[in-house]
Amino acid sequence: MNTAKSLLKSVLLLLLSLLFPICVSLDTITLDQPIKDGQTLVSNQKTFVLGFFSPGNSNRRYVGIWYYQITEQTIVWVANRHNPLNDSSGILSINSHGNLVLHTQNQTLPIWSTNIASVSSTNYSISMVQLLDVGNLVLVQQHSQRVLWQSFDYPTNTILPFMKVGLDRQTGLSRYLTSWKSQDDPKIGKYSFKLDPIGYPQLLLYKGRTPLWRGGTWSNQGLAGVPEMKSKLYISLMNVSFVNNQDEITIMYSIIEPNDYSKIIFVLGESGTFGMYIWDNGKWVKLCYPKESCDIYLKCGPNSYCDPYNGDEFDCVCLPGFEPKSPLDWRIRDGSSGCVRNQGVSTCKSGEGFVKLASVKVPDTSIAHVDMSLSLKECEQECLRNCSCTAYTSADESEEGIGCLTWHGDLVDIRTFSNEGQDLYIRVDSVVLGNTLSNTCQCLFNYCYHINCLCA
Repeated sequence: MNTAKSLLKSVLLLLLSLLFPICVSLDTITLDQPIKDGQTLVSNQKTFVLGFFSPGNSNRRYVGIWYYQITEQTIVWVANRHNPLNDSSGILSINSHGNLVLHTQNQTLPIWSTNIASVSSTNYSISMVQLLDVGNLVLVQQHSQRVLWQSFDYPTNTILPFMKVGLDRQTGLSRYLTSWKSQDDPKIGKYSFKLDPIGYPQLLLYKGRTPLWRGGTWSNQGLAGVPEMKSKLYISLMNVSFVNNQDEITIMYSIIEPNDYSKIIFVLGESGTFGMYIWDNGKWVKLCYPKESCDIYLKCGPNSYCDPYNGDEFDCVCLPGFEPKSPLDWRIRDGSSGCVRNQGVSTCKSGEGFVKLASVKVPDTSIAHVDMSLSLKECEQECLRNCSCTAYTSADESEEGIGCLTWHGDLVDIRTFSNEGQDLYIRVDSVVLGNTLSNTCQCLFNYCYHINCLCA
């Protein structure tokens, strides 16, 4: 009797498998073990899942990675962004050359592929695919466990913990984010978020090729344009590492609490916002940039700064020693033309000096020079000796300031913060500097006319 029931159960299961797609969770993809639409690849600790999905209101099918245990499907990586499938006939497999490929049941030409160079056909070079618990999809050589390809090298619109953004100097590989075209279409959109290696490396958000917001440089305490990174919340959540050597220029973050590494991400949105998202109490809590008008790149033009706290309807202010390039524009609250050096004065070997502008996002560093061997005092002397040097600051805010950043030319995209930011020292002529010789600190807005003066 039990044998008859077991036989009947087996027949029913066979019939169901023929009539309906089977949702299967696998650990790996191998040469003889592909996955089809309806099947998934799940990381060991059930943190991330890879499978086929349709975004938003679209019916097209893509291969992507999302969270396994978060109820709101949050896609963190997409394979075939520009080549979607029109039905559920997709198969993800490893071909005879060792590449991970996406194709349909009736098609041998790949729709998408990892596209690595063909490896030897020996058993020692057989490859397999595994989804790691950090969300990284890796193609590895089974015998040596050498990573041949990884999704972390080709991010889409999301940065995960342990994912690097920046340049691999050895291979020339540049890792950066690109936005989706829309919520229904993961095709590359208008916006990108990159680490610019020119001058002193900095992070920028672009619309096309035009800078939109500057996250800025890494000062060893935070990004110049994200003062929140110095807050207790950020410090309690994550560690950030910045590497700039002969092999790479990269920035990466990790999570303090191991159990939280799947719950904090940075996302480049379709509308051009760059945000930090924390999964908390069943929803994503976000902090996005640009978040106010002073965050917009070059809002106030060169040689001025944006100050949202000056109590005036107009938040553009000329740097000390500078005046509006177009007084008429300034009167109608248009600061885009910026400021120019006061007429009839000299800042070259004529008694000039420096004025401190406190709590600011330092200027665009694409034209900055860096010397990590100099102290802040030595940086001042170095800048003073060069008549083309217009400003300086510390490259590293730790240990009372080490390293020297100097600017030569216009100072671009500066803004003030309420209680964070760096101190920037602006070169001024002897007339402006003369005001610092009195015993009383003379403050104007957020800067003071003395290098040793602290303004509230």
